[in-house]
Amino acid sequence: MINIGDHKQIPLFDQWGHLGEKCRKLIDDSWAGIFQKEILPELPVKALFPYFSDSTGRPTKDLHTVIGVLIFQQAFDLTDQETVLQLASNIQWHYALNIFNPSDIAAYMSLKTLWNNRNLIISNELDKVIFNSITEKLVNVFGVDTTQQRLDSVHIKSNMCKLGRIGIFSESINGFLNILNVKYPVQFGTVDEEIVKRYHSDKAVGCFSRVKPSESSKTLDTVSSDLYKLVTQFENDSEICKTKSYKILKRVLSEQCNVVDSVVTPKYKKEISSDSLQNPSDPDATYSGHKGQGFQAQIMETYTEDKQDTDLNIITYVEVEPAHKSDSNALIPALESVKEQKMLPEVVLADTLYGSDDNTQKANEMGVDIVSPVMGGSKESPLQSFNMSDNGTIQSCPQGHTPVKTRKKNDKYGASFNSETCNQCPMKDKCPAKAGKRYHYVNYSDKDLRISKRRLYEESPEFKDKYRYRSGVEATMSQYDRRTGVKHLRIRGLKSVRYCAVMKATALNIFRAAMVRIARNRAILGNLSTNFSPKLFIKIFKEFFDFFELRFYY
Repeated sequence: MINIGDHKQIPLFDQWGHLGEKCRKLIDDSWAGIFQKEILPELPVKALFPYFSDSTGRPTKDLHTVIGVLIFQQAFDLTDQETVLQLASNIQWHYALNIFNPSDIAAYMSLKTLWNNRNLIISNELDKVIFNSITEKLVNVFGVDTTQQRLDSVHIKSNMCKLGRIGIFSESINGFLNILNVKYPVQFGTVDEEIVKRYHSDKAVGCFSRVKPSESSKTLDTVSSDLYKLVTQFENDSEICKTKSYKILKRVLSEQCNVVDSVVTPKYKKEISSDSLQNPSDPDATYSGHKGQGFQAQIMETYTEDKQDTDLNIITYVEVEPAHKSDSNALIPALESVKEQKMLPEVVLADTLYGSDDNTQKANEMGVDIVSPVMGGSKESPLQSFNMSDNGTIQSCPQGHTPVKTRKKNDKYGASFNSETCNQCPMKDKCPAKAGKRYHYVNYSDKDLRISKRRLYEESPEFKDKYRYRSGVEATMSQYDRRTGVKHLRIRGLKSVRYCAVMKATALNIFRAAMVRIARNRAILGNLSTNFSPKLFIKIFKEFFDFFELRFYY
C-alpha cells in the first residue's frame, strides 16, 4: 500500500527546535537544508505509484524517504550496509528527509527494502525521471541561465577485472560448465573429461593467467577449440541454448574466432571489434582504444562566462553508453533531451568529435550554435586562401588571378582558371586546381565551403575567447569523480551503471546548489555590512530613542 508523507505542509511548531542555534545553522546551510526545503517536497513519488497498490498490502516506506536515501547512497558512494546505518544515525540525513524523531520507524530501512526499491527504479529507468525533476526545480529556484552549455564524456569502469583473450575464453567456458553442472547434470556428464579437468575448477582457470608469452599462441588455439566443441555439442539443445552462459559462449566464438569447414582459428587482434565481450561477468562493457574497457557517460552542463560564486552551473543531461560508442553520435540526442526539459541552449561548447559538419547542421536547425574545432585535415586548407563571394563562388585565387568562369549547381561549386597562368604559378604544387582538357579546375561542395569558413573562424580571437570556457567541464568531471566515485563502480551492467551515473549527477547538482546558496547569503550580508555604517546606526538609534522619549513626555 502506498505511503507518502506531506512534506509541503508547514508545521505549527518548529520540529527542529531541539537543535542548538549554531548546529541548526550548520545543517541548514549544508546540502541537507536545501534538500529538505526545496527538493524533498518535489520528489517525483508519483512515478512509483503504478508499482504499488493504493489499497492493499503492507504500507511502503515513505516514498520520499526511499528516493532520498537512494540519492544519498550514490552521493556518498556507500555500500548497502553503510546506507542503512547512515539513515538510522546521521542527523544530516534525518534533517534532509524531515525525520525529526530519530527513534521513529521512519529512520530505519531494511536491506531488502533498499534492494527492492533500487531494482524497481533501475529496471523502469525512473532514475532519469528523478534527475529531470530535481534539475528542473534547481533551475527554477536559482534562476540558472541555460542558454550556454558545454558537453563532454567521462569513462566509467564497472566491477570487473581486466581479462586478456585467453582469460575471456577460459572464464566463459568455466561459467558455462558451472551452470551446466548445477542445472543440467545429465548433460554435464556428456562433456569431454579433458575439458572438465581444464576449466571446471578455480585452480584450473587460474592456470591460464600464468601462461608464458611464448606459449600464448598455442594456448589460444587450445581454448578456441574447446569452446567450439562445447558450442557445437549443445547447439541442438533448446533449453541450454536459452541460458545466458551459452549465449556468451556463442558470442565469444563469433567475435574471437574464424570457423571454416569445422576448423576453428583465433582471429588476429586487428580483426576483433571494439564492441566485443570484455568479461563474461559484464556482457554490456565494451572497449575504447582511448580509455579502455567499460562504459562512458555523456555529461552536459551550463556555464557562465563571468563566473561568480553566486552563479550555479548545473548538469542538465546525463546518458550512459558502452565505451566503444563515438562521441560524434551523442550531441543530437543530448540537445533533444534538454529541449524536452525546456532547457535548450543557444551555444554549446564541445570537443572536435562532437563538432562534425553533420552535427553542426542539425544543431543549427534546432537554433543551437556549436562551438568546436573542425575535425580532421589541415588547419590551412587551400580553399581558405581563395577570395570568395557572398554566394560561395571563387572571385580570385591566392595569387590574385580571377577565374575564367564559375559555376554553381545545387550544392556543387566549380571555378575554371587559365591553364597557362596556373602552369607558371609558384604555388601550383599546393593549389587545389587540377589540370583539365581546357582549363585548370577547382571543384568543391557546400560542405567544403562550410568547413573552410569554420577553419577561418577557428583562428579568430572571437572563437578562442568563446572556446576557452570549454575547459571548465574538465573540472566538473573531476568533481563528479571525487565527490561521488563515479569512475569506479561496485556494480555491473549498462542499466545499473546508468542508474549510478544519473543519481550521482543528481547529487552533484544538490551539492553545488548548497555551495551557491551559502555564497549568495554571504554576498547579501556583505552588502548590508557595507551599506549599514556605524554613523547610520547611531542616527537611527537616536531617532528611535527621541521618538519614545516624546511619547513618554506627553
